[in-house]
Amino acid sequence: MVDLEDERRRVDWREVMHRIAAGGPLRTILAMALALVIGILFIVFANADVQRTLGYFFAQPGDFFAAAGKAIADAGTALFNGSIYNTKAKDPVAGFRPLTETLRFSGPLIAAGLGVALTFRAGLFNIGGQGQMLMAAAWSSFAASQIHLPYGIHLIVAMLFGFAGAALWGWIAGFLKAKTGAHEVIVTIMLNYIALSIVTYLMRTPILHDMSKGNNPQTLPPDATAVFPKILGDDYQLRLSFILCILAVVVYWWLMRRSALGFRLRMVGLNPDAARAAGINVERTWIIAMVVSALFLGLAGLNQAIARDGNFNQHVDEGIGFDGITVALLGNSSPIGVMFAGMLFGAFKAASPAMQSADVSPDILGILQALIVLFIATPPLIRAIFRLPEPREITDVGTRRKPQLEQGSAS
Repeated sequence: MVDLEDERRRVDWREVMHRIAAGGPLRTILAMALALVIGILFIVFANADVQRTLGYFFAQPGDFFAAAGKAIADAGTALFNGSIYNTKAKDPVAGFRPLTETLRFSGPLIAAGLGVALTFRAGLFNIGGQGQMLMAAAWSSFAASQIHLPYGIHLIVAMLFGFAGAALWGWIAGFLKAKTGAHEVIVTIMLNYIALSIVTYLMRTPILHDMSKGNNPQTLPPDATAVFPKILGDDYQLRLSFILCILAVVVYWWLMRRSALGFRLRMVGLNPDAARAAGINVERTWIIAMVVSALFLGLAGLNQAIARDGNFNQHVDEGIGFDGITVALLGNSSPIGVMFAGMLFGAFKAASPAMQSADVSPDILGILQALIVLFIATPPLIRAIFRLPEPREITDVGTRRKPQLEQGSAS
């Protein structure tokens, strides 16, 4: 007979992704706290003054702790001044600029996080954010620079082009998943490379490039009528695209919690076999999930492409497509969680120059982000470190019940 104990330990990969994406808030808080402690240790021991005091630590340990405290205080002050309010600014306008920069950086992170979170809820893993953002950026850039329309209409047309480009790239991944059974992780990774190559090529042709400017891949500058306007005046770079990213949080909440489509997405994510038995077209739902996810990521691409006055190159995504995975994990795939996670990482990006000025390597912030993802994605590690109780036994994928061992069964 089948060894039911081995069967109980066998977990479908969708079950694993669902558990990671739907982790409890306590585990998230503990993961962030542990990552922060390790990040502080990096800050302390990477400091030159701290390293100097280690040479005579046992003779004068107070010097070490004083230098360590100063390193932590300097890093905390730099983080605050670089992301919230610059206490050294000459006037309040300049003082609040770091906060607007935090919001500016957080906008595309929130949109990308929502796109990845949606596929988590649908039992999928969209790792193709880079490609979908690049297609949105390229398509919107074409409309913004090659099509000339009146103010207002031009911006809407550029946005529609961008959403269409992203949706097409998401549809390809969903179609291949639904019709051929291809794994969406592999497909979306490969589509990232294809998108990067296509966009780089187009940036060397008259479609997106000014041929009189040499052969370096870059786009034409957009018309002023197709650029997101600044919402706080010329003193700040925060643009209307940030408001759209916040509205996307509301759209995501309504879609997943109040719409029939959201119910189907969540049902397929929890158990595609049960969803199919209930009459849901699972394959079509997968395609829709990838397309809608790409639309959120397309909004992030629009933030990068037409929320600026000048042109851009093939690296316009700035790694946001992959950062969206981090944001979705940290936010537990919930709309509010993703929003605050995006703002946290936006604060890290905004504070990076100030941290570097305080003799703190900006790489420390990257290490901190990576540690947060590591600890959130490894629940057993967090449970072992903090001695948390074991969760309920892994359930059967289909019945959601703990399998019972048959009495007298032979292995």
